[in-house]
Amino acid sequence: RRSEVLSCHAHPGAMQLRAKAMPTLAAVQRRSLLVCAGAVFLRAVAAAAVAGATSGAGSVAEVKEHGRFSDEGANHMGSSHSIALRRQSYHSGQLNRRRGGAATKVVHKTAYYGRVDIGTPRQSFTVVFDTGSGNLMVPSTYCRTHACTMHRRFDRKKSTTAEDIQADGSPVPAGAARDQITVTFGTGEISGVFIRDDVCVGSLCTNVHFVGATDETEDPFSAFNFDGVLGLALTQMAQGPEFSVMDLLVQGKALKQPIFSVFLSDDGVGESSEITFGDIKTEHMASRMFWQDVSRPTGYWQVQIADITIGNRRQHLCEDCQVAVDTGTSQLAGPTDVINELSHRLNVKSDCSNYHELPLLGFVMGEHALNLSPEDYVDKGPDGCEVSLMPLDVPPPNGPLFIFGDPFLRKYYTAYDRQGGRVGFAVARHRGMAEGRAEALLGSLDGA
Repeated sequence: RRSEVLSCHAHPGAMQLRAKAMPTLAAVQRRSLLVCAGAVFLRAVAAAAVAGATSGAGSVAEVKEHGRFSDEGANHMGSSHSIALRRQSYHSGQLNRRRGGAATKVVHKTAYYGRVDIGTPRQSFTVVFDTGSGNLMVPSTYCRTHACTMHRRFDRKKSTTAEDIQADGSPVPAGAARDQITVTFGTGEISGVFIRDDVCVGSLCTNVHFVGATDETEDPFSAFNFDGVLGLALTQMAQGPEFSVMDLLVQGKALKQPIFSVFLSDDGVGESSEITFGDIKTEHMASRMFWQDVSRPTGYWQVQIADITIGNRRQHLCEDCQVAVDTGTSQLAGPTDVINELSHRLNVKSDCSNYHELPLLGFVMGEHALNLSPEDYVDKGPDGCEVSLMPLDVPPPNGPLFIFGDPFLRKYYTAYDRQGGRVGFAVARHRGMAEGRAEALLGSLDGA
């Protein structure tokens, strides 16, 4: 049965649109799902269509001291596991309206990905661990396009624990048509069917509903080294409760603590990136960790910022903005009017003549200003310099919304507390880090 496609129309400055999963699969009346998303496999800005709404000793004690982490309900019999992440750099075209006319420029992007195992016996895949999406999605042997065959494909027939299911989790009757999900993009699309099987992140295993792709377009998926995506957003973003790997690990008491944390290596320092399930590793922290509550029930790990600073001075520019921390995005993005005003105040010269004099750009959370250096917020290349934040306009109540992707995540070690519904931030400790660098990044506020 042919699945239907719901087209997405992203903001001109955003490369694609990620939409919230359908609120309840049980309410689906026909065997064709219409899902409009734009971030599966892609490391780019998303979020315009959200509806309404191994381990280091002493690490938990460190977090408790400076946050509200509670032992209540935690499973001390569980364990933690770290997955090493590999890094891929690739290029993509992006519309550029600088200097008058519209033109396409080449944007340098990065992807961090690691291994998961599916089925019995285990079949290994590489995935982006994406806090901006909610489902596990990998190519299947049902898919014969080049974009699929160049990657590892899940062979359902070789797994003794796999089960074909419909969207609501019910078994597929013999000879019945399969429910399908279609994901559309500005540059491509994926279709897939639903499968249930065991999924393991290292030694941590659970039984999950996931999507096996049956069709992938050449553009953009053939450009990626990794096979798929493992969504780590909150439950609202998943196709259903049984699709959320993190929730199932927590419910199954597999984890030492109901959290995961992400460390991304900096450029050219010879260190490894990793994601840790079940713990926070203090060796990745150059400052104490502080916590911000998730501010909206959108499914994103979304927190509120009180303002924006330039050189640690409040700008009174975005005093009720939101930030989604997105490990599946390779750039920074924000509201068009705020970005335009920031560009004016930062006064980045197009010929890069003032690049080395540019100030820190910060985002106020509680008593802290989380600063970015010019290398993080300026696109500096052969064509000159410009503020690199992409425009993304999300209306209230979920916006105005910024997306913090890889440039931010390389500067800050982040932790995601599933039980407490909050995000932890600490300055990331990188090899060869200069003395006083952490204090400079986690700035004290100066001026009203």
